[in-house]
Amino acid sequence: MTSSIEQQTSAQEQSANTVPRALRAWFILHFWVDMIFALPLFIAPRTFLGLLGWTAVDPVSARIVAAALFGIGIQSLLGKDEPRSTFRAMLTLKVIWSTSATAGLVISALEGGPVMAWALAAFWAIFSGAWWFWRIRLARLG
Repeated sequence: MTSSIEQQTSAQEQSANTVPRALRAWFILHFWVDMIFALPLFIAPRTFLGLLGWTAVDPVSARIVAAALFGIGIQSLLGKDEPRSTFRAMLTLKVIWSTSATAGLVISALEGGPVMAWALAAFWAIFSGAWWFWRIRLARLG
């Protein structure tokens, strides 16, 4: 027989590793969104960014951004079944990446970048808000 203290400890350990299903779903969505942007950005950066209104494209920089999207997106899919501690670490990375990407897009748009930079900034801001929400929520859960 297990004691009530052992049962309570076991319940606390399970709770500490529980990740809300909605957050796991956000990670899967993030994988697909990253792949949708990363693939054309990596394969044909001038064509893809040209369609979005960019007139000057540095394919090296674009492919570095695509590589970051691949890394973050693929890890989102691979880590979707991991414990909460892994999610917490990934969320910290996602908060830093999405917040700085949003700020960079806003600054670029203000400096005369293409109109699509505003749309991309808004899109990134949605993910940034979601990642901040989940990161704070996981911190409160323990």
